[in-house]
Amino acid sequence: MRFARFVHAGGVSFGVVEGDGSSGLTVAEIESIPFENVRFTGQRWALADIRLLAPIFSSKVIGIGRNYADHAAELGNEVPKEPLIFIKPSTSVIGPNDAIRLPAQSQRVEEEAELAVVIGASGARRVDRAGAEKAIFGYTIGNDVTARDLQRSDKTWTRAKGFDSFCPIGPWIVTDLDVSDLEIRCEVGRDPQAMEVRQIGRTKDMVFDVPTLVSYVSHVMTLLPGDIILTGTPAGVSELLPGETVSISIQGIGEIRNPVVSLE
Repeated sequence: MRFARFVHAGGVSFGVVEGDGSSGLTVAEIESIPFENVRFTGQRWALADIRLLAPIFSSKVIGIGRNYADHAAELGNEVPKEPLIFIKPSTSVIGPNDAIRLPAQSQRVEEEAELAVVIGASGARRVDRAGAEKAIFGYTIGNDVTARDLQRSDKTWTRAKGFDSFCPIGPWIVTDLDVSDLEIRCEVGRDPQAMEVRQIGRTKDMVFDVPTLVSYVSHVMTLLPGDIILTGTPAGVSELLPGETVSISIQGIGEIRNPVVSLE
């Protein structure tokens, strides 16, 4: 199933995305958050008539650094011997079509297209691989936007990855998806009809696979329902400029687009 969170005339709701392809989709409202028993209210909207939000509330977003060897190499780094984790604040999360806002403090902001794991109702604390797989509710698309110059100068990653709007998530959560070998693609450009491909990778090339990551993180911190783990990005990260749009798509999930604007 595909679960979305959206704004409509009556407020904010969760719903199930219905239909195939990219056009003619509808969203059927459900009574509560998707972790609980799904009960439909009977209300439906055309996808074109609502505004999608980030698909879940998260107490925290955990990032995984250098989880693709080609990305580690392009930045001159070695592949870590165990997962390299960091935190992005919940205030960095935005949804589809929300603007990535370039802060005045940075001279180089880059995109990072990533598969995002959403933790389910049971949460996860010190789980093994089997427990990790049971703890996963579904998957969505994430963009670990990074102020690369600040990452280098600060020697820590919190500021570089923590600005408001630096974590686009969406467009919805997909459950029951085999993520062992999916294409990740990122395109950037000013003309929607002539976007430049910046990143293409496959999830099979992760250094540490999804169950390993969930288990590892759960031995450091308790994962709560709705928490997100960003699983790393393939090579090709590039500078974002005002006026551009970032489009990230993952096979089996969909696409998220975000315009880029300057705060200066």
